[in-house]
Amino acid sequence: MINRVVLVGRLTRDPELRTTGSGISVATFTLAVDRQYTNAQGERGADFISCVIWRKSAENFCNFTSKGSLVGIDGRIQTRSYDNNDGQRVYVTEVVVDNFALLESRKEREARSQNGGFAPTDNGNFGNSNTNNPQNMGTSNQNNPVGNQPDSMQDPFAGSGDTIDISDDDLPF
Repeated sequence: MINRVVLVGRLTRDPELRTTGSGISVATFTLAVDRQYTNAQGERGADFISCVIWRKSAENFCNFTSKGSLVGIDGRIQTRSYDNNDGQRVYVTEVVVDNFALLESRKEREARSQNGGFAPTDNGNFGNSNTNNPQNMGTSNQNNPVGNQPDSMQDPFAGSGDTIDISDDDLPF
């Protein structure tokens, strides 16, 4: 059987870190994940997924994330039940996180926290912004000689005056 979950979303609040009676760290959080489709008004809905992460990973997760952080998680679905104070059985379905990835830079996270949860970006594609590339920090694309391409997209051999001699044996394909 396969029980695998991969999600990308934003934290709805700061993760809650607790310690079990035996000294094991555990953190719980809710991840808001956008739906792929829009409703009749053109609005995109979201699902709110309960997640739990254990041990040292829980401590690291709490140290590096906060409300609104963009994270990717990998884990499995788990269902459990318990009896509440009224004697009623409560069923809980949650994602037990095995691995996580921080999907925004510290700079973007700090800008979002200073702007009350909103961080304007250069484009709509997270991870593809020029601000993520340390070579492009503080440079303007307006002065680039090859159109408006970022530095990493320019020909590294342009203007060297040397010719490049490549035979078919040098190519990996």
